[in-house]
Amino acid sequence: MDVVRQPNHGWIEVIVGSMFSGKSEELIRRLRRAQIARQRVQVFKPEIDTRYGDAHIVSHSDMRIPSETVADAARLLAGVRPDTEVVGIDEGQFFDAALPAVCNALADQGKRVIVAGLDKDYLGKPFDPMPQLLAIAEYITKTLAICMVCGHPANHTQRLVVSGDRVLLGAQGTYEARCRRCFDPALSGPAGPDVSGTGDAGDPGGGSAEP
Repeated sequence: MDVVRQPNHGWIEVIVGSMFSGKSEELIRRLRRAQIARQRVQVFKPEIDTRYGDAHIVSHSDMRIPSETVADAARLLAGVRPDTEVVGIDEGQFFDAALPAVCNALADQGKRVIVAGLDKDYLGKPFDPMPQLLAIAEYITKTLAICMVCGHPANHTQRLVVSGDRVLLGAQGTYEARCRRCFDPALSGPAGPDVSGTGDAGDPGGGSAEP
């Protein structure tokens, strides 16, 4: 979706979906078009996301755009320059509960705010603060991946390693996209598969499933 900005008229756009569904790629595409239109753009990502370094947002297809790293939503708000017209935010699910209020404040200042993030966690539950952002956004885009089991459209992020942590950074080898039918949240729980690479006790096997 491409929207021509009007002076002093801001709004919020949210791009959501599972991992590997092209959320960051779509975010980067919109931000690049805004730059081509000679709009003043700032891009932010959360401090916790260190997978591709601190200086860029990077999609799984290796599209990238320079970004600033911030610890929380308050610091994001403080970092936006007065003359910025478009604010891009990646990995919105890793921000704190203040993110929706910050995005509202920026939109009220006349800025176009574009946020990309996971709408559901590895258990298939809503991933705050994305549901709250969806409720206040003017424009919503839902992206779908391809199920790695059956090839149908995928709307879930399947965790392949055993962990009870809600936030576990990783990509290929740690997560894959699954459709509704193939998604199994129990795979990452205490009764999940042996992904340690050791097989049975006393059988030293291959390496870890984590990247």
